[in-house]
Parts: sequence; structure tokens; C-alpha cells
Amino acid sequence: MIVTDLASGRVSVTVYGEFTLADYRELEHAVNYKIRFEGQVDLLFDLREMSGVTLDVAWEDIRFTRAHSRDFRRVAVVSDSQWVTWSAWLTQAFMSADIEVFETAEEAVNWLDESAG
Repeated sequence: MIVTDLASGRVSVTVYGEFTLADYRELEHAVNYKIRFEGQVDLLFDLREMSGVTLDVAWEDIRFTRAHSRDFRRVAVVSDSQWVTWSAWLTQAFMSADIEVFETAEEAVNWLDESAG
């Protein structure tokens, strides 16, 4: 399950439990809406409560990231998982956005807010 929050210039997503393809489609819809009406956006992913991700989500993420490689300014990921950190590093190869991984949501939000100014 995911919870999305749309703010000016930002899409925030918190993942609870397993991150499924239906969840990812919801994320894509929110991001596409923001890009259509605002242009480039920032993303905030809070993955601390994520228990896992399905293989189809991993594949969809690669496809979506490549299709939107220039649509994001910054991507902040909140997680203490080494796997997530490695994945974020790999994703940066396909995107022009700055991607950072943080241990707390407060650090991530501060980075996004500082970068916006």
C-alpha cells in the first residue's frame, strides 16, 4: 500500500508493506499529473515501512525512469536499507535528477527544501 501527497512541485510517497504493481501505477498517475501541469517535480520516497517489492515493480520502475529521465529535479529516498541505497545509485545513471538517500524524513525534506531555494 502507498500513500501519496501532492504539493507544489513535489510528489511524496510512503510505502507500507509490499510495493506492488498497482501501487506503482498509482505513483505513475500522480507523477504524470504533476509533470503535465507543473513541469519538473521533486520526489520524496519514504521506504522505511516497505517490506519488499515485486519483480514487476522493479521492471516498471526501469521503464518509467527511462521514459521520464529529465522530468525530475531531485529525488530524496528515506531508507536504511543498503539494497535501496544501491538501487538509488544505479537509478541515477538513467536520470538527470539529483538522487540522495537519507535515514530520516526530516533530513530528506530539508534537502529538498534547501535545493528549491
